Amino acid sequence: MGVTYDNIGINYSKLRTPDQRIAAALENALGTAQTILNVGAGTGSYEPVGRSVTAVEPSLEMIRQRSPNAAEVVQASAESLPFNDDSFDASMAILTVHHWANPEAGLREMRRVTRGPIVLLTFDPSFRPWLTDYLPELAVLDDARMPAMSAYARWMGTVQVTPVLIPHDCTDGFLYAYWRRPFAYLDPHIRSGSSSFWAIGDVEAGLQKLKDDLDTGDWERRYAELIALDEYDAGYRLVVAG
Repeated sequence: MGVTYDNIGINYSKLRTPDQRIAAALENALGTAQTILNVGAGTGSYEPVGRSVTAVEPSLEMIRQRSPNAAEVVQASAESLPFNDDSFDASMAILTVHHWANPEAGLREMRRVTRGPIVLLTFDPSFRPWLTDYLPELAVLDDARMPAMSAYARWMGTVQVTPVLIPHDCTDGFLYAYWRRPFAYLDPHIRSGSSSFWAIGDVEAGLQKLKDDLDTGDWERRYAELIALDEYDAGYRLVVAG
């Protein structure tokens, strides 16, 4: 996926601004760890401040977009981490495992180099957010590339899984972040911040149906219960392996 992000990651740092409410949950999960490895680190989203962070990222384009004040970054892949056993107090991987060529190998590598908790933000592919009603290709893609939630315990041992509720005004433009802002999906610039849209290709027919339903009010009637919510379980999960 590193090569892919060299092509599609041009606007990533602008569209994927970390949401501080999600960041707080991640910081809490990291506990008192001081040395932290961030795998699939991208532009540095959610890297904790005030701790010693080492980032691993395969894409040169993503590395170029990292702030000069961001953590030290090593260009490498999750499946072959260039560190000794037990090098870090904790490690983290944020919305990235599904991009790895071999998630099992990558997570076993994280376990090898980590003394304490491994903190993942990922997605449960059994969920079907409303966008999949218009773009069923997204559900097919999620099934194909997202590890089943049961896989994490097989690969890392005992895990704690917690739903991460997504605020209606989430600042991070990941795929299902705009669950209460459906018009956002009609904007190609916003869609460019999600690898899923690049992966499924032609979305014209599904988005035209969404536009029609928004224009007629059918979307609002069909998903009326969402409009009253401030946060929503879209299927994102915090997975912590001790």
